[in-house]
Amino acid sequence: MSDTTQSDFTRPWMKWWLLAAGLYNIVWGSVVVIAPDLPMTLANMPPLAQPGRAIWQCLGMVLAAYGLGYIAAARAPLRHWPIVFVGLFGKVMGPIGFVWTAWQGTIAWKFGANILTNDLMWWIPFGLILLAARRAWLASVR
Repeated sequence: MSDTTQSDFTRPWMKWWLLAAGLYNIVWGSVVVIAPDLPMTLANMPPLAQPGRAIWQCLGMVLAAYGLGYIAAARAPLRHWPIVFVGLFGKVMGPIGFVWTAWQGTIAWKFGANILTNDLMWWIPFGLILLAARRAWLASVR
């Protein structure tokens, strides 16, 4: 995909959404690593026992790494569409995994409130970035 085609389809808001997603993921991931019980305490839930706590902290590390990827992708959102795609995939799978786990009774339903900011609010901007990347690619092959 040529840079000219990308610039025709790139919008300034894309950069800002990816930067915001990057910072959000770095902060959220860092909180989960450094203070893994804090989200549970805020949800009025008991702290996680091992090995769940260690897995939760590993998830925090992955989320922080995603944040770095979003910040890198912000420079050229359409060129770095695979990072946006993987991010959107994770943000769709997260709520599915939560519902499955809550349905099994392993986690409280009220913990799902964090899905609004961790996952759902990013679906539309990430989806629109991917749609623009597809349109830019189609324009470049015509």
